[in-house]
Amino acid sequence: MDRSETFHRVSEILDWLAAHRTQQPGLSEIADATGMSPYHLQRTFQRWAGISPKQFLKALTREAAIARLSRGDTVLDAALETGLSGPGRLHDLLLTTEALTPGEVNRGGAEVTFRFGFGECLFGLALIAWNERGINFLGFCNDVDPRDALGELRDRWPNASYVRDEAGARDWLNRVFADAPTTPLPLWLRGSPFQLRVWEALLAVPEDANVSYGQIARAVGAPGAARAVGNAVGGNPIAWIIPCHRVIRGMGELGGYRWGVSTKRAMIGYEHAKARLTPRGRDRRSHRPSG
Repeated sequence: MDRSETFHRVSEILDWLAAHRTQQPGLSEIADATGMSPYHLQRTFQRWAGISPKQFLKALTREAAIARLSRGDTVLDAALETGLSGPGRLHDLLLTTEALTPGEVNRGGAEVTFRFGFGECLFGLALIAWNERGINFLGFCNDVDPRDALGELRDRWPNASYVRDEAGARDWLNRVFADAPTTPLPLWLRGSPFQLRVWEALLAVPEDANVSYGQIARAVGAPGAARAVGNAVGGNPIAWIIPCHRVIRGMGELGGYRWGVSTKRAMIGYEHAKARLTPRGRDRRSHRPSG
């Protein structure tokens, strides 16, 4: 089984576990449902997801979600004390906003060329796009038709030029999902000042926490703007890297997600289980540039 096929198989297992989480199925039941032997299932899942199926299922309980919400509140309180406007996680990720001029926005990406492609990852098929300044789009197609994902990318930049590059997409996805990335991920974002504040607040939330829309609204200094926060979360063009999937409802329910609820559930369970195996609060996707 090659890397792409293994990623696809593990993503199917993640999806099945998320759909059957309330039954808390045992290893034998999971193996029967996914057509694998218990030994092969455990070995494959542990190797590629870094956690056991049992750990993943435990992370998806309502009690675990409420505990993560409580931790998220503490995290955002600390972020407020230090100030979200200072050097933060967006800058750790080498975010570039000044390169996007008002003229480029008004022209809908005219004279801008993006490379794009599809590739397999732990959460199924993903679409990623980038240019020489960084990643500008990442979406997931496990619950969404790939044509719709590509249509969303083109709608964001209707007048840009697009070059398909599947090999480049696989390289970028390998960097995004590297267990221990060695260099920061460059991002090139198009967003309003309010959206950028919301996205930076999301980046302050570690893997072992979740937050509500109201918590994010308070964190960005707009306590009555939960709906506007929801729109900003939904407008995030770089899913997973800017972790909009970490926003859940105040009672521990998942809520919606642009790339599908089952994909969101798999992301949350995976992150929480992995975070229990690493130093508390550390997010492996970003590293502050040296120097």
